[in-house]
Amino acid sequence: MKRLYKPMLAQPTNAAFTSKDWIFEIKWDGIRAISYVSNGLSVQSRNGKELKYNFPELEELKTLASDAVLDGEIVVMKEGKADFQTLLERANTTNPRDIEHMSSRFPATYVVFDILEKDGQPLLDLPLTERKKMLTEQMKEGKHVVFSLFVEEAGEAYYEAALKKGIEGIIAKKKDSPYQQGVRSQNWLKIKKVASCDCVIFGYTKGEGAREETFGALILGLYENGKAVYVGKVGTGFTEDAMALLLKAFKPFEVSEKTLNGVDVPEQITWLTPELVCEIGYQSVTNEGKLRMARFRGLRTDKKPSECSIDQITQIGLREYIAKRDFVATPEPIGGEIGGKGRTFVVHEHHARRLHFDLRLEKDGVLKSWAVPKGVPEQAGERRLAVETENHPLDYAGFEGVIPRGQYGAGTVKILDKGEYDLKAWEEDKIEFSLKGEKLRGRYVLARFKKAGEKQWLLLKARE
Repeated sequence: MKRLYKPMLAQPTNAAFTSKDWIFEIKWDGIRAISYVSNGLSVQSRNGKELKYNFPELEELKTLASDAVLDGEIVVMKEGKADFQTLLERANTTNPRDIEHMSSRFPATYVVFDILEKDGQPLLDLPLTERKKMLTEQMKEGKHVVFSLFVEEAGEAYYEAALKKGIEGIIAKKKDSPYQQGVRSQNWLKIKKVASCDCVIFGYTKGEGAREETFGALILGLYENGKAVYVGKVGTGFTEDAMALLLKAFKPFEVSEKTLNGVDVPEQITWLTPELVCEIGYQSVTNEGKLRMARFRGLRTDKKPSECSIDQITQIGLREYIAKRDFVATPEPIGGEIGGKGRTFVVHEHHARRLHFDLRLEKDGVLKSWAVPKGVPEQAGERRLAVETENHPLDYAGFEGVIPRGQYGAGTVKILDKGEYDLKAWEEDKIEFSLKGEKLRGRYVLARFKKAGEKQWLLLKARE
């Protein structure tokens, strides 16, 4: 086969959803691999590393498919769960005798979820559902190669079931989506309980006490428009053996000069050239863009440092919000809170150029927002104009402060009321809900005011 393919990537999002236009699959904690099955076999990681030698059991692919390019995830299962650390040990083993021993003791499974080419013809432009159908027609399952099972529409129920089984999350894929190779597309979404990102290691701090012989924490960075940005450090999640192995891995990359600006730690740092990538679990992102409650999850030898972009830690749906603000100057939250209560509402009193009020309803991991110039109505039958604005991060539900002059929305922001709401219906042109705040209570309707413009709505206080 002459063509080489880059894997299509999924955007992170915070909330599961239900939709007849999407399918939902398990998010496997493994190594992404594209397999080229023809006269021979090549199983390549995202950065082009040949994996068939580390996982010789995948040779059975040659008996299960012919003249095809397949996309999937290599996993090692232990007690019904994917064991990523053991998988990485297998991927990094080079001694043929050790490879044979580990393949027998910890066999890998290749979970195939897409077909990119058949008999020399690329299939990228076909809708996902057609590619899925063709995959099951053109490939058979084996002892170490299986299809990725999926469900249609019921994303929320599937997500909850996955979490109960100890699986880290699911992938949502739009049914009619083409295969966008090399693109982190909004047609594929990854939904995980605990957020994670892949960071570049720029250095490590000097260890103290029990860690005197190893290190204290790793210095982490991500790339924004080609420039490295400091996103914090991680000092937990290591075993003693892992720390010793990491220290050996660092040696070839140690340098005397600083390799990352903006690092604000007092400890002595040994700097590294940015060559190593690791997966980091975290709870949220601070206003300063640092990972909060970071935990080391393992090295990622299958990824290039240049692939580790800042986009991983900015919430889906907040690009317009982020683009309008300079977070060095404004005290507003940058976002990053993971998983709210699901039904939070807040009404802000906003003293900008003109006094107005902002109604915000939590939905899909963000606060959907409307500016209400004359305030939220409190009497049944009252209606007010509401202008749809950009989504805000979940953290904004607790924000009060002064946005400086010269910044977008400059002025004082106060919370007028806050609480939870019950959702009755959320449709394209109509939203029905009941507020349960201290000041604002009862049933409301937001109806799109099409004659006035795309962003114009009417907010009505309905009769009980």
